Amino acid sequence: MTYSHSFPESLNKIFIDSSALETNFRILQQQVGQDIRVMAMVKADAYGHGMIQAAHSFSRAGCTRFAVTEIQEGIELRQTGIVGQIFVLLGFQYAEAQLFFDYDLTPVIFDYQSLDGLSQVAVNNNQKIAVHLKVDCGMGRLGFMPAELPTLMARLDDFPGITLAGIMSHFPLADAPNPLPTLEMYQRFQTACATSNQQDLVLCHIANSGAALYCPETCGDMVRLGISLYGYYPDGAIGKDRNRGEQLIPAMSFTTQVIQVKSVPPGTGISYGHTFVTDKETRIAVLPVGYADGFLRALSNKAQVLIKGQRARILGRVCMNLCMADITDIPGVESGDEVVILGSQGLETITADEIAEWMGTISYEVLCLFGNNNERHSIKSEEKNIERK
Repeated sequence: MTYSHSFPESLNKIFIDSSALETNFRILQQQVGQDIRVMAMVKADAYGHGMIQAAHSFSRAGCTRFAVTEIQEGIELRQTGIVGQIFVLLGFQYAEAQLFFDYDLTPVIFDYQSLDGLSQVAVNNNQKIAVHLKVDCGMGRLGFMPAELPTLMARLDDFPGITLAGIMSHFPLADAPNPLPTLEMYQRFQTACATSNQQDLVLCHIANSGAALYCPETCGDMVRLGISLYGYYPDGAIGKDRNRGEQLIPAMSFTTQVIQVKSVPPGTGISYGHTFVTDKETRIAVLPVGYADGFLRALSNKAQVLIKGQRARILGRVCMNLCMADITDIPGVESGDEVVILGSQGLETITADEIAEWMGTISYEVLCLFGNNNERHSIKSEEKNIERK
């Protein structure tokens, strides 16, 4: 037997405002300066916003440089029409090296093994490939150590087919209130870049969102922007207050519906473990959202949601697919009413920064959890035009 009907939509919906993404790119490009190149970080499915949709939004705003984690993401971008440079950040297996040539992808290199493998494939293709070298100037993560660079530069001719196009590093403290460690690390990075005898032809880039926003003197030739493109500041809510320019616009919202309204008497335990017990007659709204949807158990008895433009506190433990909200002081709530988990309703707004504070984490994780665990829709705010993922 075959079934021809379409699947119904989930009650839980993530909306991604492509207009906000485009606006954020333009704001940030203007802020860093038109002469500074901007790379859009669309790795991790664009921080939960949808890699393909986000990349096309940034492209419409003028972006021509994108970064992904693994090579298959770069291929997917190419196959969906993204032009410009696509950087692959986390390396590759030798068997995958040919794909850089097939799909015109830019490899980030952080070890000799990758250089050697890529060189062999370049020679086999009778082609050259431009690479960016990753240097660890203080992150303690991927990259050649600065002391290795003089030897590495002297050995580049040992890898035929390889052209040095960039030197890059990454800031670990760019969103901290004290800029001194970041400025000191930038000096180390500049020293590392100076080891290249082709410095005028090589792009030097280290600045992330925090550096671009708070230490603009470290922008170098290019900035690699992530969380700021999606409308949030790397240091959370205080970043909004620190920013003196045009405010960024959060692009993600998350809505669901009330599926049951009920009244329970005093002394009623709510959810697993009865971690909340009512002390009076209480009206609760049952919501079809839980930790399987990215609304983590850590939000139990802490989080709030918006119902009829008012805040309603989550009572008891968050379950796998359900949670309960206190609507005792919100009249007229009925099954089917919209509930906002993230975003605005009426005059109230709940941000990813606020949810992150309840969850004990950062906005990055909240956005990834919500966006990657729920049905996504793309909208343009000025048109209210919705397209299913």
